[in-house]
Amino acid sequence: MRRFRKSSYTKREFFKGKHRFEHWYRDNTLYFITSRTRDRSLAFASSEAKQIFWDRFDHYAKQYDFRPIIGTLLNNHYHTVGYVEQGENVWRFIQRFHGSTAKLVNDTLAKRLVPFWRREGNQDYFDGCLRDETQFCRAYGYTLLQAVRARIVRDWRDYPHTRVWVDLDRAVERARELPGIYPEDLPYRRYQRRDWKRGR
Repeated sequence: MRRFRKSSYTKREFFKGKHRFEHWYRDNTLYFITSRTRDRSLAFASSEAKQIFWDRFDHYAKQYDFRPIIGTLLNNHYHTVGYVEQGENVWRFIQRFHGSTAKLVNDTLAKRLVPFWRREGNQDYFDGCLRDETQFCRAYGYTLLQAVRARIVRDWRDYPHTRVWVDLDRAVERARELPGIYPEDLPYRRYQRRDWKRGR
């Protein structure tokens, strides 16, 4: 039986007429996950910090069975797309990965960044269940070309911190083999919008 659960840092569903941000944890689902450092601090500017990020990412992804498809790390934020069989593993993966990375990267900084991860609305990260194949392809392309958009490189292949575990064609083909992978029926407005970026 497929399960999903939602969570929020507050029990108030709406604030000033707007829906509060919620995390949704759903089995057998593709996720787009992103987070940035507090105040957009360039905490990952050094090679050492980037190495720590990927080491912890790989470690906890394996431990919590988060199966990455593509990911990229810039100096103050990251994006990744991956698959989870058990939705509850998403928050477990993020909690351990973020906590460990924050501690170890802070050890390399002249001034500690506390809290390390933080966005508006007390959000440490954004996670989105990818709603359909079109959204999946867009999220993949958006992640793939981050370094190009930031004008770090002209070709994403020249940026060592964009990692592709599964090429897009194979990933789309595999998703088609997994029935129910896209949550078209989730009763939450941001999963019903046609433009995934506006749904953030």
